[in-house]
Amino acid sequence: MRVLPYLIAPLLASTLLSPSVLAVSPLSQKVADYAVDNYSKPMVENLANLVRFNTQAVEGLTPDTNPEFIGFKAELKALSHRLGLDYSDHGYVVLIGLGQSEEKLGVITHGDVQPADPELWLQSPYILDTQSEPGKLIGRGTEDDKGPIVTAMYAMKSIKDNDIRLNKRIELMVYMAEESDWQPLRDFLQSYTPANINITIDAEYPVVTAEKGWSQIAFTIPNIQSDSTTSEPQLLEFNGGSFASQVPQQAFAKLINVNSELLAAFKKKAELQPQMRYRFKQTQESLTIFADGKSTHSSTPEDGINAVTHLAELLSIRTWPKSTASLTQKFIDDMVGLGHYGEQFGDIAYKDEFMGAMSLAPTVVKQGVAGTKITINLRRPKGKTAELLDEQTLFAMARWQANNHVQLVGIDTYWGKPMVMEGAPHLETLLSIFGHYTDTDNPQPVAIGGSTNSKLFPNALSFGPAMPGVEYTGHSENEFITYQQFMLNLKMYTAAFIELAASQ
Repeated sequence: MRVLPYLIAPLLASTLLSPSVLAVSPLSQKVADYAVDNYSKPMVENLANLVRFNTQAVEGLTPDTNPEFIGFKAELKALSHRLGLDYSDHGYVVLIGLGQSEEKLGVITHGDVQPADPELWLQSPYILDTQSEPGKLIGRGTEDDKGPIVTAMYAMKSIKDNDIRLNKRIELMVYMAEESDWQPLRDFLQSYTPANINITIDAEYPVVTAEKGWSQIAFTIPNIQSDSTTSEPQLLEFNGGSFASQVPQQAFAKLINVNSELLAAFKKKAELQPQMRYRFKQTQESLTIFADGKSTHSSTPEDGINAVTHLAELLSIRTWPKSTASLTQKFIDDMVGLGHYGEQFGDIAYKDEFMGAMSLAPTVVKQGVAGTKITINLRRPKGKTAELLDEQTLFAMARWQANNHVQLVGIDTYWGKPMVMEGAPHLETLLSIFGHYTDTDNPQPVAIGGSTNSKLFPNALSFGPAMPGVEYTGHSENEFITYQQFMLNLKMYTAAFIELAASQ
């Protein structure tokens, strides 16, 4: 029988990854159970110790000059010594290891975090909150990526306790600028020899073998003075968003000359967006509309409720006199709308069968003296070249500019390269571990929109910490990991380290 070429890989995968072919060893199961039985409490305690450091990037400071990073690294060093693990500090990179073999199993993480707005948290984002929502460990970094760091360290400790003989050194790398600047890591890799087999614990299960390319469109709506002599309603300000890789939870607009009929129309239209929360603050001089949606990682905009796009849609109730703010609102409503995949942005929308559709989300809208800077975050799969995307983007924006008689300023595009990891020798092992501990039959690799340091390492596969089909909260306000998931990760990481690095 002739087998079509495109069916060979799925048939081989179903054979290679069958639970009957691959199984988690009794030794791995024993030590994984030991890890949870003995270290569940200190894991939570030490996660709290790491969360208390606000390790977000600060311009002009490095991990060696920023007090938060200095404290964070001191805590990592102290914990490493308590657990009997070796520790070395290389500035932007910390290495924590078990074993002395020249051959290594690399475990890739990061210690920096994204910003957090304290007003949107029930408690400080830098105090581990175990009380507000029982069963959840809430705090900045709990899922991305301080929780996985603690998990990996206690997996290594459990292996050490049980005198497991290793044929590979387990080396945990904690990079300090994954969220902001990859160049120091590239520089470090010029003189450091990474492991030939690597696991990144900064994404999701079962196993990630493809990542979309982090991409961006940025430009400025020029400063256009509104007509101060008219009594017609005007849109004067439009702002929203916090940082480039977070779907905005909040946005606001300021208007003048709004009568009671128009205000009533706004409120009526707001009822058509039940997932949004709006607050209308009116004074004698102006009306301010505050929009509150739901933040999420910008690689999965469908998991959030973008306050910027919804506010722009609410304001589309009428055509506004030309101003910086009204052009901002119109661009967002015309070119993005409430979609997540660039459907209205000219011809740029596309998808890959495995990696999925390119996502597009306006994430930062900041009005200033020179105009309003708009940042649009995209995650591109395979299927289109950067040159074609650039051409289609600039054509769509040129057409919008012509239709609206405005010249956008400083249009800048960046198209990150999608990554597909093929032939990694530990794929089947990781899938088998996931299938065993989650009772999943024949789990398959997945692609994600997020971008991790996997791209810089040989044979790097992402393995957790988030479950498939569950919203990833790493860049969200109110970030959390459940206690149950925290412990499940400990079991799976312990088993993975033994299966890949131990002599059995």
